[in-house]
Amino acid sequence: MEIVLFEELASTQRYLTQQIKAKKLNAPVAVRAKKQTQGVGSRDNGWESDEGDLLFSFALNIDSLPLDLPLSSTSIYFAYLMREILDTKPCDKVWFKWPNDIYVKNLKIGGVITQKVGEILICGMGINLSPKVSFGYLDTDKSAQVIFLEYLKAFLNPPSWNDIFSKYRVEFDKNKSVFSHIDGHYIDLKDAILQDDGSLIINNKRVYSLR
Repeated sequence: MEIVLFEELASTQRYLTQQIKAKKLNAPVAVRAKKQTQGVGSRDNGWESDEGDLLFSFALNIDSLPLDLPLSSTSIYFAYLMREILDTKPCDKVWFKWPNDIYVKNLKIGGVITQKVGEILICGMGINLSPKVSFGYLDTDKSAQVIFLEYLKAFLNPPSWNDIFSKYRVEFDKNKSVFSHIDGHYIDLKDAILQDDGSLIINNKRVYSLR
């Protein structure tokens, strides 16, 4: 995978998306910045970050993804891969909140946004590695660069969706005590039923995770 590094970008996701659309970069490729000035969060919200946080985006050809991976659940797949790399200290238990957030205890430390551009999937990811006022962070001895490279190595021999989902299913009950933003509303997940494709059944309605 080609790696492009920057000291500073407005947004790695926006930059990569623009470059892919302009055919100036081709998948597979990853873009990392030490600092972002206009990071993108869920629902087009801004994402506050500081130098030292992990900020990157990557693009993969859809036909290179695991054959059993539902395209609607790529956010779950990519976020859970990161969660496994980050979860190194028992005191900082990392868990994944459906559909695309990474938490330590009860505080969000990061998230994932995925989008499809033709036959390419673009994923943006931000993980707080430094203290924040309104969010949590991961207290780790690993640098952002080390975590970034460990994460990309996972794609040399990517696990199947079934491997990832079987682990996530065991942990899903942690979601029962939280709300998720769905279709413009905060929805209690206490009665949500997780499906094999990563979607949820809530009030007899199927909801998908692609963001």
